[in-house]
Amino acid sequence: MGSTPSQAAVGVDVGATLAKIAVRQADGREERLILPASEPSAVCGAVAGAKPERIGLTGAGATALAPALLDLPGAAEPVRVMEFAAWGAGARELLREQGHVDDPHYLLVSLGTGTSVMHADGISINRVGGTALGGGTVLGLGSLLLGTRDFAEITALAAEGDRRSVDLFVSDIYRAGEIPLTGDITAANFGRVGRPGGPKPEELEKRDLAQAIMTLVGQNVALICATLASSQGIRRVVFGGSTLLENPALAGALEQVSTMVGLETIFLESGEFAGAVGALHLAAPTTPKRALV
Repeated sequence: MGSTPSQAAVGVDVGATLAKIAVRQADGREERLILPASEPSAVCGAVAGAKPERIGLTGAGATALAPALLDLPGAAEPVRVMEFAAWGAGARELLREQGHVDDPHYLLVSLGTGTSVMHADGISINRVGGTALGGGTVLGLGSLLLGTRDFAEITALAAEGDRRSVDLFVSDIYRAGEIPLTGDITAANFGRVGRPGGPKPEELEKRDLAQAIMTLVGQNVALICATLASSQGIRRVVFGGSTLLENPALAGALEQVSTMVGLETIFLESGEFAGAVGALHLAAPTTPKRALV
């Protein structure tokens, strides 16, 4: 007798801003999409369209979305998955897709509205720290300084900017050789603007401010990760999350500081879907009960 055909499955990670959806069709094809978390009807429609046999649900907005998913005609009851467990399982799957299967011991960093840092050790995943700096910071400062709440617009501006007109560098304070630091290290984010004789706000280009915003977030997240990595005896850091989506300025800031302190960095391809992919996998009937809530 032939084996029973596999059924479609869906993983949904509902954050404060975005809903990430991972779909595995009955024939094994996978699809991933992002929708605004503020549009639950659209999220439910995307889930219903897959006709899933199982639904894994995680994230800050999971509780609010669960009743709507229950009302879908013929839909399976969603399985609630712990957010950090979902991220751990999803990161393992995405790392496997990228060919990274040699080191199960690393820091896993989720850059969303804020930032969470987890210690991954094999199948074990534990949150060890975090920071309120993240995509919410970018949107807030973007609204105040750039006049826009469009995240894609801010990332595009940042990719073209030059923060040297905004940030203060070590070379602006010390002469070469006076201290054991290279001159291109940031001494103060936005520090040039506050100095006597510094540029006036109206003289600054939006793209330079945008890059300075991304650098502020990226460098400080990386420094926090470096401290946590040292405390855990870890040398590898894996970054993911929707704030990194098409955001080379942020990735560059994370990479620069991480490399400077001797860390190996990996950026998850499709890392914004780590939680959704993990929720999909952990909602399987064979999932250990400790991964679910």
